[in-house]
Amino acid sequence: MSRAPTAAPRRVIEGADEVTGRLRGTEAQLAALVKRGLAFRHPRPPHDHFLTPAGHRIREAESVPEAREEPAPSTGVFAARVGGEEEAPASEPARLREVHSAWQGLLELRRMTNPGGATDRPCGWERTHLVRAAALALEAAGHRPTGPDGEGYRVRATPQPEAVAVYAPDEETLRACAATLERAGWQAGEYTEPRTRVRYLLASPRRV
Repeated sequence: MSRAPTAAPRRVIEGADEVTGRLRGTEAQLAALVKRGLAFRHPRPPHDHFLTPAGHRIREAESVPEAREEPAPSTGVFAARVGGEEEAPASEPARLREVHSAWQGLLELRRMTNPGGATDRPCGWERTHLVRAAALALEAAGHRPTGPDGEGYRVRATPQPEAVAVYAPDEETLRACAATLERAGWQAGEYTEPRTRVRYLLASPRRV
């Protein structure tokens, strides 16, 4: 893979599903990506094609890094709600379906990429998208992100490697978020900010 992909295969890579890495394209385009080690064909029907780790790295190289203090504006593509978004989803039932589908896709991605097909711990995609991965685990479990009323969780990046901060309006909600993340394969501990005395979770993906 000495050459970077040309425009056509790059468009296929950039159009991959945000969570699962599932690809859409012509048979020739997909076969070319498989040949270059950027995609693989799933052995089970319907034999969809997915990005390999090398394909994910190319896709991420074209993307803007996610680490920011405030949530990014909506682009019309599914993204887990990290809390504090200006615009809430228009349809709650539709959002629930989207979140459920994204979570199931993430579990499938774990099965395909983790050693032994383990689904009880985060995969490589989650370790490179910590904020979005933690937020998806929380939203998929029914927790509500912070809205205009100030209630709900907020997930934010931290200076620490492989760790995010999770804030909640009260101790009970914070503990519930911790339990959810632990069930999803994360390690979570409660801490207190020295200056503000605000309690928060420091969560990181579990490796074993």
